[in-house]
Amino acid sequence: MISVDVKTTEPQTVAFLTMRGPYSQMPEAMGRLYGWAAQHGIRPTGMPSGVYMTDPATVGEDRAVWEVRAPLADDPPDATPDASGCGIKHVESTLVAYTMYKGPYEQIAATYEDMLAWMGANGYSMAGPSEELYLSDPSTTAPSEYLTEIRIPVARP
Repeated sequence: MISVDVKTTEPQTVAFLTMRGPYSQMPEAMGRLYGWAAQHGIRPTGMPSGVYMTDPATVGEDRAVWEVRAPLADDPPDATPDASGCGIKHVESTLVAYTMYKGPYEQIAATYEDMLAWMGANGYSMAGPSEELYLSDPSTTAPSEYLTEIRIPVARP
């Protein structure tokens, strides 16, 4: 069984890019987002994340809607997505159930199932889209060593 806990995240300002379709686009999406930030003189800080607006088990990965985010060092104003699809927004603090996952991204689904079971057993319900905070650089880390913090917004009914 996995270890799950609950915490309140810190509010943050992020650059973001909303994507549709397969998650195999993640490297390209991260490149687009970080390239956009560099072109606009915006300084990312911290680790990137992915936020999953749809459940691939329900809609299929080909119709998935997801977002990549880069936390920003400064506090620039919100900016609606431009022609590149990138923008800036403020993300409020959120109560989340969270756990650490170690391993390839393709095998992360079982951890979500375990988290949802833990949430139900502990009186929590899902209150928003899940987020994965990527703590490893895939260009320098073996997939078996990837570290990902999974966060699921929660509420008590």
